[in-house]
Amino acid sequence: MTMAAPIIRRALMYVPSSSPKMLEKARTMTVDTIAYDLEDSVAPHKKVEARHNLQSILSQPRPPTIRETCVRINSVDTGLALADLTEILQGEYLDAIMLPKCQSAADLHFVTDVIKHILPSRHPTDRHKEGSGDPNSPKPPISIIALIESAKAIQNLPEICAASPYLSGLVFAAEDFALDMSLTRTPSLTEFLYVRSAIATAARAARLPSTIDLVCTAYKGAQGLATLEEECLGGKSLGFNGKQCIHPSQIEVCHRAFSPGEKEVEWAVRVVVGDEKAERAGRGAWTLEGKMIDKPVVGKSKAVLERARACGMDVEGVRERWRGQEPE
Repeated sequence: MTMAAPIIRRALMYVPSSSPKMLEKARTMTVDTIAYDLEDSVAPHKKVEARHNLQSILSQPRPPTIRETCVRINSVDTGLALADLTEILQGEYLDAIMLPKCQSAADLHFVTDVIKHILPSRHPTDRHKEGSGDPNSPKPPISIIALIESAKAIQNLPEICAASPYLSGLVFAAEDFALDMSLTRTPSLTEFLYVRSAIATAARAARLPSTIDLVCTAYKGAQGLATLEEECLGGKSLGFNGKQCIHPSQIEVCHRAFSPGEKEVEWAVRVVVGDEKAERAGRGAWTLEGKMIDKPVVGKSKAVLERARACGMDVEGVRERWRGQEPE
């Protein structure tokens, strides 16, 4: 048996659930996570229809080009979350729930209790083993992804991160946060530096696998995609490992930016191969191309290779090329 693959959400693509045409088109995309939206993109009088539109989507296996099927429900304070959850949790192929406007642990407690009641078999303690071939093997647990959108949520980050065993990621909703704080968004994004750092740090401290950065509003033409790439790399430098997308043209840029680069993988392989030999020789710190290699460097290199494998990169092929690497 092999363990379930690590959660990778380099790109999270929003799709309005009120449009059957868009729902079908979304199934042709190549993306880590599709987030079918029941919240902001759906008018109040279309909420019931949008839920019904998802029935067929969630009752069929997702295409192999999509890693995860997610639904963004309405926030708990709207009074619509229970109806959303009651319907979408019937979907056999639902992987994750996105909870908008998560203000405190209480919001996550509500969603957690509903999941436990409707789907007790898909609790995170019942980890699914992919590739077991056992038809009676339990399905993977449902994940919750929490949208952080307000000053109150930022103040409550530690309790939010500890509120539910289903929680697997945080997402920064910049426009709603700017509204809450009366901020004006600028191209530099410096007005969001504190909050983005706080979200990435809290997620890492809680060992959540996903930290998903703000939406880039530019997507048309070469300049728009260049702006997107710059934002992706800026978010990556703060500790984010994915980004929200509002247009299919953004997906490939996000996938590339949040995957390890070829040079990064090559260096990580050289470090790991060299360290394996250094350890067998009883050596602690050693050097590679004049740079000291110690435990933190090795640990980071191993993490890079784990993510590279999860992103589908040929790590073993690179290892084969550098199998002769020796510690200096």
